[in-house]
Amino acid sequence: MNESAIVCVVDDDESVRGALLRLLKSAGYRARPFASGQALLAEPPTDDGPVVVLTDLRMPGIDGIELAEKLNAYPLPPPIVFLTAYGDVSASVRAMKDGAVDFLEKPVQEEDLFGALERAVARSREGILRRRGLAELIENFTKLTVRERQVFALVISGLLNKEVAWELGISEKTIKVHRARVVEKMRARSLPDLVRMAGRLGIPFTPPETRRAGTG
Repeated sequence: MNESAIVCVVDDDESVRGALLRLLKSAGYRARPFASGQALLAEPPTDDGPVVVLTDLRMPGIDGIELAEKLNAYPLPPPIVFLTAYGDVSASVRAMKDGAVDFLEKPVQEEDLFGALERAVARSREGILRRRGLAELIENFTKLTVRERQVFALVISGLLNKEVAWELGISEKTIKVHRARVVEKMRARSLPDLVRMAGRLGIPFTPPETRRAGTG
């Protein structure tokens, strides 16, 4: 599975970059060298597959921590594995908060490095799947008519069909038709499934108790 993953190797030491590239390629990774954090930010990978950043912590210009902060602003931040010759505990804690998968000290053992990269690649794949799933949800939601979106929002709020019908001023039979279309277009399996979808889409809903209290 390594052949589909890209590892961006960021280190200002050319000999270290070369050694890491040879090691990663021998394990089947597609490795790309960058002499600085600025170089990576100038040419970030555009592949649809998993991407991981293997970076030195201390570098001239943008150091590893600052690089992580900038990468975290991306729509799909790549997981990061830090390498350092310095046992900086405070930096490692901050690095983990900035999305680091692992913080390894040089000289790193091959087993430790490949274990960290496997975890990072797995996290990258999970992020890609989540993003693809959200894109599909958004695409399905755009297929709903204005009325169907209204029914969607009211149904996930926990209202009964007759209550939704009263809210919209249409018949309960019509609501049932709209509700069935919402379920079909959203590819939902149940009402809880619709509620989870609404949460991911950021659709607000009002609990039925609050709504009923407001009309009482």
